[in-house]
Amino acid sequence: MKQYLLIFFGSTIIVLGLGLLSFTNKEKRPEKALQPNIVLILADDLGYGDLSSYGQTQWQTPNIDKLAAQGAKLTDFYTPTPYCAPTRASLLTGRYPIRHGMTANPNPEKVRASFQTYRGGDDVGIADNELLLSEVLKSAGYATKIIGKWHLGHKPQFFPSRHGFDEYYGIPYSNDMRPVVLMENDKVVEYPVLQTTITKRYTQKALEFIDKNKDKPFFLYLPHAMPHKPMAVSEEFYTPDTKGDLYADAVRELDWSVGEVMKKLHEHHLEENTIVIFLSDNGPWFGGSSGGLRGMKTQNWEGGIRVPFVVQWKGHIKSGHVSKEPAGVIDVFPTLTKLAGIPLSKDHVLDGKDIFPLFVSNTKTPHDALFSFYTDKLYTVRSGKWKLHIHSPESAQLPSDSTWIDPRSPDGVTIIAPFEQAKANQFPGVKTGDPAGEGLLFDLEKDPSEQKNVAASYPDVVEKLRKKASVYSFQ
Repeated sequence: MKQYLLIFFGSTIIVLGLGLLSFTNKEKRPEKALQPNIVLILADDLGYGDLSSYGQTQWQTPNIDKLAAQGAKLTDFYTPTPYCAPTRASLLTGRYPIRHGMTANPNPEKVRASFQTYRGGDDVGIADNELLLSEVLKSAGYATKIIGKWHLGHKPQFFPSRHGFDEYYGIPYSNDMRPVVLMENDKVVEYPVLQTTITKRYTQKALEFIDKNKDKPFFLYLPHAMPHKPMAVSEEFYTPDTKGDLYADAVRELDWSVGEVMKKLHEHHLEENTIVIFLSDNGPWFGGSSGGLRGMKTQNWEGGIRVPFVVQWKGHIKSGHVSKEPAGVIDVFPTLTKLAGIPLSKDHVLDGKDIFPLFVSNTKTPHDALFSFYTDKLYTVRSGKWKLHIHSPESAQLPSDSTWIDPRSPDGVTIIAPFEQAKANQFPGVKTGDPAGEGLLFDLEKDPSEQKNVAASYPDVVEKLRKKASVYSFQ
């Protein structure tokens, strides 16, 4: 019986179809490779506190919560940067940004300090010699498709078709970057893009892909546009009677999409052959929720880099399992390739580790330390309960006034989305605490919101973490 792996940033499903396994505190994994299907669902700018399974009370996310309830939930899961493209490259390579080279967001309309616009944007993109999850799985016989945001380069040499994906459908970068175009494979098929239907269209394409490939192993990578700005929802999910909650509407439609994918798997009896993972690429922008953590997207506070992660694999992961051990986006690649039974060259250097044991047991993290970055600089070190800020977490100047007008706001011509958007005074995270600066040390067990700097009380810990940062090899 063939098995499948389905991944969402937020949930994963593992099913063997050979009867439920008994669960103990010891790791249980398949005795042989079964080529499980993989569905990897990635939300864009979804905050740690935006799911009801992570504490959200203003709206509900029942379908994503069900993934967590029937699988495993990780509470201390990290992205390597507090912004988009480097995290996405790390997700698909298992390597830190400073190693895979994607340290900045590709921009199709590059604006420099002089505010002069350069047509065609920059030449930033994923290198040809980087090995992506899609390439590994395709070489093993998987059908591969990406539906949604690519953001690993918008020039032809960087297109998904050059990096292991059989098919592509989506906006190739952020949905607020002009020109907002919709591509199918290597061709532009829509401009401007009607963003109110984008979640619905992405979902329909995902269902069609599952229908088409139900009888063979497949890798579905579904990096949604929402709830990245500008937020947009279909008419069915828009609530005009409650102005100011477009963010909630967008998250509810995202949750609906997850439910539709799960229904399709059930329809084809694929649930026991599929691993599903759901997560986010970084912390929230204005209007979202960090779940009581300090900071937001663009900042290396916990609110900018800690994200929800759920995984389900029926028959292999005990329902309702929770791990509080630190892990990260870099771990997805090595975990999935091992579960799929695909050997990698010993010469291929990975920063990520196999974290399957965290999905099924109370084992400790395989990481001595986890690192986060901003551009090409290492910013934080997380080891055990301690987190050290090598550089100041205030890495970006953020607007804070409700009168601020985003230059990338919907204009009805080039960016088509609701004019109703979150304001800059709707800060998604905690803003209090000791002032930002270099050398801050926090005990995340006692102080997850990073309020009190304890560096002066634990100079030995500071020195230990600085040493970890200095000796870590990125060569």
